[in-house]
Amino acid sequence: MRKIISKTLLFQALVTGLLLFVSQGLLADSDDGPPHKIVIQVSTDDPRTQQIALNNAINLQKALGQDNVAIEIVAYGPGLGLLTDKSKQPQRVTSLAMQDITFSACGNTMEKVARKTGKMPVLLDGVKQVQAGVLRIMELQEQGYAYVRP
Repeated sequence: MRKIISKTLLFQALVTGLLLFVSQGLLADSDDGPPHKIVIQVSTDDPRTQQIALNNAINLQKALGQDNVAIEIVAYGPGLGLLTDKSKQPQRVTSLAMQDITFSACGNTMEKVARKTGKMPVLLDGVKQVQAGVLRIMELQEQGYAYVRP
């Protein structure tokens, strides 16, 4: 009889421990921010493609709700121009940055432009610089972000 009680108690302890472990994991996941996460790559200076990237971000926010999606647009190479004072859409980028869309500019590309022209590119308000655009995309994907390249 004692063996049955001991096995029952052991089983209950294991189940309780497993439930606590699972619930802690679920609670940790719920603190990861919005349920949807997306990174949009901009690596071209084509104005139409850049506009599509911005449209994608806006459409996602409208469809899912601003609080339900984290959006980051990462620009590097020829796409960096979208996020600088040379942008063809500076007001739109600045406005979207104020609407919880994150814009990241590639530091490697900025340094290359500076070496070539003698001037560091000037980023628009609300744009942050990251070490490397491709590295940032990889980091975001590792955090569960979906990847889009228009």
